[in-house]
Amino acid sequence: MRTWAVERRRRTRHLIELGGLVVKAGVVELTNDDRAMIYGALIWMAETLRSEDGEGARELWAGKGEEGFGNDG
Repeated sequence: MRTWAVERRRRTRHLIELGGLVVKAGVVELTNDDRAMIYGALIWMAETLRSEDGEGARELWAGKGEEGFGNDG
């Protein structure tokens, strides 16, 4: 398989996994699949990470994520 095809598949898999996290967190249902709202929340999250509160947010969100993955059984 060509290098570009391998990279494309890797990128596609990565994007699918990220989308799966949005679904897994319940965001799609909670927003009624409002993509503008989901995108706005992601922009807010990025702004928070860039702010002086970024490190605290990272710790909080990473803990929540680890907890969520731990509950998957």
